[in-house]
Amino acid sequence: MSSELVGIIGVLVMLVLIFMRVWVGAAMILVGFLGFAYLDGWDKAFIISGTEPYSQIAFYIISCIPLFILMGIVVSRTGIAGDLYNAANKWIGNMPGGLAMATMVASGGFAAVCGDSAATAAAMGEVAFPEMKKLGYDNKLAAGCIAAGGSIGILIPPSLGFILYGLLVQQSIGKLFMAGVIPGILEVVIYSITILILCRINPRLGPPGPKTTIREKASSLKNVWLMIGLFVLVLGGIYMGVFTPTEAGAVGAFGAIAIALLGRRLTRKNLSSSMVETAKITAMIILLITGAFIFLRFLAISGLPTMLSEFVAGLTVSKYVLLIGIIIFYLLLGCFLDIFACILLTLPFIFPVTQALGFDPIWFGVIMVRCMEVGLITPPFGLNAFILSGVIDVPAGTVFRGVLPFVLADFFHIALLCALPVISLWLPSMM
Repeated sequence: MSSELVGIIGVLVMLVLIFMRVWVGAAMILVGFLGFAYLDGWDKAFIISGTEPYSQIAFYIISCIPLFILMGIVVSRTGIAGDLYNAANKWIGNMPGGLAMATMVASGGFAAVCGDSAATAAAMGEVAFPEMKKLGYDNKLAAGCIAAGGSIGILIPPSLGFILYGLLVQQSIGKLFMAGVIPGILEVVIYSITILILCRINPRLGPPGPKTTIREKASSLKNVWLMIGLFVLVLGGIYMGVFTPTEAGAVGAFGAIAIALLGRRLTRKNLSSSMVETAKITAMIILLITGAFIFLRFLAISGLPTMLSEFVAGLTVSKYVLLIGIIIFYLLLGCFLDIFACILLTLPFIFPVTQALGFDPIWFGVIMVRCMEVGLITPPFGLNAFILSGVIDVPAGTVFRGVLPFVLADFFHIALLCALPVISLWLPSMM
């Protein structure tokens, strides 16, 4: 049996284990260990399984993971989402579809300090949906804009998706963060334009809210300017080279706790629960990373990634046709798996192929994360749609129908990012 065939069998076995509800990290460790033992002997397999977890976890850059997680959890549990929504509503809520557009803007702002799509969708669902219902908004538009807005959480930095991608393919996390800024802002703009068009065509979908005075607009910013300042400080520090991503994570976590304390929103109970939740999520991610690197060692000696990249590079079709195929693959995969599993399962195969095709690794990271955002809101297993359905007590089918215009906007956005890589690469090139 050839080593490449062993690699293929290993991948299939791992997928079977995952669909049998075995933890992704555990499935990758098991298959990686047994596959390595089969190809290179039990002694070396035990050495790899003993040294790889420590060598891949015990280094400086990975400590940014729990820091950014803590920053996001503290923010999500201290009412910042409501402040952001209120401020956005005061400024643009009087336009047709204004509350929905305010939801998009607030989702983008919340994503910038939370970094998690599910948390963004849940938080904005609790805050924004009741307000839109009071004003007579259509259920599909209200639910659809919240679910779509939640997906922004993994594109606007700090993004755990970018952190994992950078760790696995040895790319600068700081540059990946910068690469997501303009596409993330552009996503908010495109979603808002979509809402405006829908409400211009059918004004009953999203009636305009009450007008507000300049004083009310200015007053609404008093509870959010500190958080906006923290976001600018964290990203600006990375961009200017003042902070490493890990130091930026420490600044962000400390700043989020300090802002919550200043606003008298941080209690001993929610600080304790934030710490516990941070530990749980970090442990889950560490297990995934450990499993991914053991599995990568198995794949490396099997030669499967090299065989695939050489096969793809030898095809006579345009590399852009292959890129479209990769994008469709990620759009479909995102419907079934969360972003962390998608990244860890596919990068060992996909990344060597993209390098053989000559695509920029920073740009491809943005495209990959952006595609998997779409999977969060598309059937049959769009995670954000089901989370939101439970939060706002609206059938999942209504949410899925509501996101259709935003999925079309997603396709346009992805096409734009592919056609104009400079959108993603300009800020990193200036670092």
